Amino acid sequence: MKLHNLRPAEGARDKAVRKGRGVGSTLGKTAGRGHKGQKARSGGGKGPYFEGGQTPLQRRMPKRGFTNIFRQEIVEINVKQLEERFEAGTVVTPEVLVESGLVKNVRDGIKILGNGDISKALTVRAQRFSKSAAEKIIAAGGQVEVI
Repeated sequence: MKLHNLRPAEGARDKAVRKGRGVGSTLGKTAGRGHKGQKARSGGGKGPYFEGGQTPLQRRMPKRGFTNIFRQEIVEINVKQLEERFEAGTVVTPEVLVESGLVKNVRDGIKILGNGDISKALTVRAQRFSKSAAEKIIAAGGQVEVI
């Protein structure tokens, strides 16, 4: 058996009803819509939010909040993660972080945070550093460079 030989079982599918194809088709002339009126017209009927003339729910509810179009999405990385992932003497840049899998997408920048300890001397280049992270990296013999 091949795909082009497959057919639905006998009687499993009904023929499509063809509306408006003459009096003999049982659904000719008005095609089951009756005579005149809103529902007889194309596009007739009320929308899904219509509540019989009552003010619809989405208009009764108060507007809340706003969208900050200037918001920056900063990816955060802890010093502890750098300690676990990189060897001493490595130059850690946003591109290296993406390659290593620590960061999926750089977005608007990377901020290094001071959670955990670091003992390796790393040169870290990022957009932002917390004060404690910068102190820990420098204390371990590394360098901090703001891009």
